[in-house]
Amino acid sequence: MIKDIDRLNRHLDRFERRLPRWIASPLRWLRAPSSRWVRIPVGVLLIVAGCFSFLPLLGLWMLPLGVLLLAQDLPFLRRPTRWSLIVLERRWLRWKRRRRQAGRS
Repeated sequence: MIKDIDRLNRHLDRFERRLPRWIASPLRWLRAPSSRWVRIPVGVLLIVAGCFSFLPLLGLWMLPLGVLLLAQDLPFLRRPTRWSLIVLERRWLRWKRRRRQAGRS
């Protein structure tokens, strides 16, 4: 269980380093252990708001962000979330590699 949270945190830290500062700072604060009582309601609100993605300003982007926040506190979400991050990172790197190769030819 501790191993899962450490692995998830390692992936989230790497993801956070790639974000702009104005997004990374609040995310870092939300991920802190002392922010648990804010993180859980924010995660639930993001998931609920993501379900109303047909409305302006709300979107599907809220669903994965809400799950990421809840995965910090709900053990059954940690492994699937970590697995999803790994898959998304691999696809992102593959896409960047293809794009770079297409630019050379």
